[in-house]
Amino acid sequence: MNILIVDDHAIIRDGLRRMLATLGHEAVSEALNGREALASVKLNRPDLIILDLNLPGLGGLELIRRLLLEDRSLRILVLSMHAEPLYATRALDAGATGYLSKNASPDEIVEAVRRVARGQRYVEADVAQAIAIQGAAGSEPLDRLSARDLEILRLLASGASLAEIAQALGVGYKTVANNCTLIKTRLGLSRTADLVRFAVEMGVG
Repeated sequence: MNILIVDDHAIIRDGLRRMLATLGHEAVSEALNGREALASVKLNRPDLIILDLNLPGLGGLELIRRLLLEDRSLRILVLSMHAEPLYATRALDAGATGYLSKNASPDEIVEAVRRVARGQRYVEADVAQAIAIQGAAGSEPLDRLSARDLEILRLLASGASLAEIAQALGVGYKTVANNCTLIKTRLGLSRTADLVRFAVEMGVG
């Protein structure tokens, strides 16, 4: 199976490559960011992609959407530092086939790779339980936001300007500005500075 690993940390990529080799997966390519991932998909046509959500520039949620526009048959397993249900829900809604936090054990990662490679969904047990609990408790403020909204918030929290966000997402400045206005309306905020503060306080990043 042809697998692409997308993570900006070399130690993660190396560890995953070694783990996949024990499963007999030798055709493994790597990408450090979203742009490289999109280029690699066009060049290598992977069957499975393992990606982080926190990538420089183009973030993981937006990347999932673009990868599936490139090839709807792609199987995407998210391996993220975020164990919060919000991120898992958004990743799965964006089209990911599976979701794990980086706290998952090697055995669970191996099991997730096997299942996702077969086209089955896989969500880490603790994350799946948190999703169920959150659903029972009712909606949170961030639940009102789309994957694109969260990506904009992530970039705002990292200190990016609207122009830089537009460039990262490959859209016009006006589109990002309009999106920010809609996000503020959904969250009941009036200023962009309040939006940035909200993103930081909520740990969107």
